[in-house]
Amino acid sequence: MTQFGRILMILAAVLFVVGGLVYLAGRLDLPLGKLPGDIRIERENFTCMFPLASSILISLLLTVVLNLVIRFLNK
Repeated sequence: MTQFGRILMILAAVLFVVGGLVYLAGRLDLPLGKLPGDIRIERENFTCMFPLASSILISLLLTVVLNLVIRFLNK
């Protein structure tokens, strides 16, 4: 049961950090969702956004960061 509590606390800390980064990204006016390659369809009563380029960029950044963290923790 102790291991489960530790995992929950780590997940909560990760969610807190990710939430803070998303908050800061909104405050810093980063162009996420407005990059070339992001699809936006607007009609009279309908808006559909598919941030393809932003999703790929975030995925690449997270992959690099997580690989560095894992390599740092294994040494």
